[in-house]
Amino acid sequence: MGFGDSAKEFIYKRPIHFYRKSKQYMIKIYHNPRCRKSREGLAFLEKSGEKFEVVRYLDTVPTKEELKNVIACLGIPTEALIRKNEPVWKEKYKGRLLSDEELIDAMLENPKLIERPIIVKEKKAVIGRPAENIEKLL
Repeated sequence: MGFGDSAKEFIYKRPIHFYRKSKQYMIKIYHNPRCRKSREGLAFLEKSGEKFEVVRYLDTVPTKEELKNVIACLGIPTEALIRKNEPVWKEKYKGRLLSDEELIDAMLENPKLIERPIIVKEKKAVIGRPAENIEKLL
């Protein structure tokens, strides 16, 4: 096996979003294609003409550090990012006093709990509900 084969093996094992990470994508949307509001947020970005990266966070769960960064960019309490009407929240977490670390772990274990869509541009972020919230970043 030559160097080229090794490089191909390395490249093809990376998640699709790995290839899109570059400085040209200043905007990132954490998107769930099954969610109407998330699709509306994506359509809003597409109409804006801005370049952006789509992260399907149910398929490619953010790292703990990445999620902490998103929360900091949003400027909201950790708990405000949680979808509390999801059955998994009601079954496992409702009524429990959880630290920010525990809330983040819950979202990473159950990414459906993460509010959507989230749009990040540099050091600022918004939850795109309604989609017009995205205007604040553009």
